[in-house]
Amino acid sequence: MLKKTTKLLVASALVAGLSSAAFAKDKVYKWKLATTWGSTLSPFIDAPKNMAKLVKEMSNGRLQIRVDAANKHKAPLGILDMVKAGQYEMGHSASYYWKGKDINLLPFTTMPFGMTTPEQYAWFYYGGGMELMQKAYKRHKVLSFPGGNSGNQMGGWFRKEINSVADLKGLKMRIPGFAGEVLAKLGVTVTNIAPGELYTSLERGTIDALEWVSPSMDVKMGFHKIAPYYYTGWHEPATELQFLVNKRKFDRLPKDLQKILVTAMRVSAYDMYIENYHMNSEAWANIEKDFPNVKIKTFPKSVIKAMKKANSELLVEKAKQSPLLKEILKSQAEYLKKVREWTKMADYKYLQDNL
Repeated sequence: MLKKTTKLLVASALVAGLSSAAFAKDKVYKWKLATTWGSTLSPFIDAPKNMAKLVKEMSNGRLQIRVDAANKHKAPLGILDMVKAGQYEMGHSASYYWKGKDINLLPFTTMPFGMTTPEQYAWFYYGGGMELMQKAYKRHKVLSFPGGNSGNQMGGWFRKEINSVADLKGLKMRIPGFAGEVLAKLGVTVTNIAPGELYTSLERGTIDALEWVSPSMDVKMGFHKIAPYYYTGWHEPATELQFLVNKRKFDRLPKDLQKILVTAMRVSAYDMYIENYHMNSEAWANIEKDFPNVKIKTFPKSVIKAMKKANSELLVEKAKQSPLLKEILKSQAEYLKKVREWTKMADYKYLQDNL
């Protein structure tokens, strides 16, 4: 699919009058991109790699982007700072990792009990989300673009079964973003740990539970060997990764290369979403056979109710901290209210009537 898309985009560029002869005469721009992910962490690492490949092909080599995985640059949670400083022209990470630096950046990954992936993409590209994201990142002198979505993530791996809110109190858990604040409000000791350190932290008892992504990526990490209770999701219904671009470097690119870069980011982001969906379907089909010790669970209704209450209270508190954050949260809430009616009619009703 990606190969076919590449051909179409290259053809479009040629039709627009960007001939290969013109390409050859122009300056070659060599950029670097740093990721939060390790070099083998598919499909997350695939998005920037595919983007770089598309850019090189579509620009006839005029823009070349080297992708450095976390195991090379050694700063998986330092991507924003490195791109902001110009150490790297680009980055690939997740916006909610920066909530400690700027609370306004939090909502652009996903929010608990929020929009699904199609709903959130519609908000980004047609509901004002992109404009709000650039507004939030403006003070950091970087641009942010959707960088691939993991869809609805699983609720995490736990050593012990969660039967009540009381079971959450004192629990040490790795969970980033707004969901971490929700669980902290319910008594969980929350931490954020880089991907490469997750298994060791769980194995050594530094944490009692963690959430990562979903079956295709989780089982490769081996979490089920230590924490067999695997809960369904509530906290990240549409986890959007991000491409970060140093704005000064972007503005210095010729206009056609800017368009090529933006197009390649959008194509590779969507490709990561469907690749991940495929990988999850294959992993889930074999999970009972391959990992019989895994116990699939759903949080009790009393726990979900407490999570929703804590989430609602925190949203009110956060909105008071920043006019911009209030604007972003309001935009998301209003769009969700509208788009969810169609989701229920188109998807939920279909599933309800045909399962």
